[in-house]
Amino acid sequence: MIPIRTILHPTDFSGHAEHAFQLACCLARDQGARVIVLHVGEQPPTPPEHRKALEEQLRRVQAPDAKVRVEHRLEQGTSDSEILRVARETNCDLIVMGTEGKMGLGQTVLPGRWVGSVAGKVLRGANCPVMAVKTPEAGAQPS
Repeated sequence: MIPIRTILHPTDFSGHAEHAFQLACCLARDQGARVIVLHVGEQPPTPPEHRKALEEQLRRVQAPDAKVRVEHRLEQGTSDSEILRVARETNCDLIVMGTEGKMGLGQTVLPGRWVGSVAGKVLRGANCPVMAVKTPEAGAQPS
C-alpha cells in the first residue's frame, strides 16, 4: 500500500464538498496524514473584502477529530488548473473531492465520464490518485 502523508481536498463549500472532506479526514486520521483544504477563487481576481470573507469561510472548515492536521489555502484562478498545481506543489499523495457542486455551462455528464467538470479534469490531469466522492442520496442507508 502506498503511504498517504498529504491529502488535498478542494472545496467549493457545497454539501458535496463537505461529504468528501469528512471522508478525507477519516483517511487522514487513519494514515496519520495532513489535509490541505483548498478553495480556488475564480477569475477575475477577488476584491479584498470578498477575499477576506472567503478566508474566514475557509478557516471554518475544520476536522471533526483534533488529531487531524488541517491546513488552508486560498488560490486564485481556474479551479482545475489550480487544484493540479497545488497537488504537484505540495507533493500530495491523494486528492479527495466531491463529484457534484458548482456545475456551469459546458459541463456534461456522460456514462462513465465527466466532460468539462472540474472533477473530470482533475481525474485526467492529476499525477496522484484522485478519489471522487459522490454524496449519498438523502435517506440512503449504508449497505
